[in-house]
Amino acid sequence: MSVCIVGWSHTPFGRLDLDFEQLVTTATSDAISHAGIDAAAIDGVWLGHLNGGLIPEIFCSSLPSQGNPGLRWKPATRVENACASGAAAIASACDAIEAGRARIALVVGAEKMTAVSGQMVTDILARASYYRDEGAHGLTFPGIFAKLVDAYGRQYGDPSDAMARIAAKNHANGTRNPYAHMRKDVGFDFCNTVSAANPLIHPGLRKTDCSLVSDGAAALILVDAALAKDFDRAIAFRARAHVNDLLPIAKRNILGFEGPRRAWTQALSAARCSVRDLSFAEIHDCFTIAELLTYEAMGLTEPGRGSRALLDGTVYPDGALPINASGGLKAKGHPIGATGVSMHVLAAMQLTGSAGEMQITGANLGAVFNMGGMAVANYVNILEHVQ
Repeated sequence: MSVCIVGWSHTPFGRLDLDFEQLVTTATSDAISHAGIDAAAIDGVWLGHLNGGLIPEIFCSSLPSQGNPGLRWKPATRVENACASGAAAIASACDAIEAGRARIALVVGAEKMTAVSGQMVTDILARASYYRDEGAHGLTFPGIFAKLVDAYGRQYGDPSDAMARIAAKNHANGTRNPYAHMRKDVGFDFCNTVSAANPLIHPGLRKTDCSLVSDGAAALILVDAALAKDFDRAIAFRARAHVNDLLPIAKRNILGFEGPRRAWTQALSAARCSVRDLSFAEIHDCFTIAELLTYEAMGLTEPGRGSRALLDGTVYPDGALPINASGGLKAKGHPIGATGVSMHVLAAMQLTGSAGEMQITGANLGAVFNMGGMAVANYVNILEHVQ
């Protein structure tokens, strides 16, 4: 144990009237207040943010200081690693603390996605692929993840039923999350049926199989574990793992989900626990096929048997290992830079018994998996309540 979370904040996710700066400053001031510290005590600021054209500003690392004048003169860095930008910002702050370069850090994750057209969002996100061979030839991220659906179907059988169960589960969970973009239980039959309200976004992917385009922000206060006793609460990083795979999908066995699998193996080994020891997990369900493959990558089921975790109830809120009790990206929303930080805030809430209607009974050990690209940048952190 070397780094602890001692404070946090979370804005609502959705189509918000707040601009990017307001999202950042709100999350900043609320996290500092929650931790009960003076901003002057913070040694560094890390901002997780994709942008890529979603907002006009390209230089935003100092925006958190607009939320508290005590942050002026503090070193601040913007961190970008596609959809894992939030987890990358957390990892950078943890590295600085573990290296002795900082004792208290502020991490903010934020994104404003709805100020541009849906087509522009799709085009911008496509640039997070191996663009010369993928995005430049019209391959969007729905198209990339549809390749997973096709490959899974050819090797193991059609996963669409399992994907619909994941969508329905996460939408039902989202009704209990006050921060969620979509708080509506749409049911399995709706998710499993192509209709005018649930059209195909790409062959193999229905609208309910795709995460939401959202605005939002979240923030964390991290401290050296030696300082944790001075705070009202402390959630420790029991283990951290970061694994990057090759960028081109043509050079990988995409169905193997090898990057996530390695990250999970490393994190669980470092935490000296098995996946069955976890109380819950927040995982990256940018598309429902990603959640299904993560069940297999994390060792919850054998390859090709991910549906069993749904059919036997394991991943539901009252199951042996609840997955995405928050509603996940599917219902909570997916403001790119905010996602990884949001996952850690929600995990911290679970571990302190402050998750409200989302609360998992007896939660004492949780995992977070945040993924950039199609299984390219993979972060798995194991968290536990120590105070």
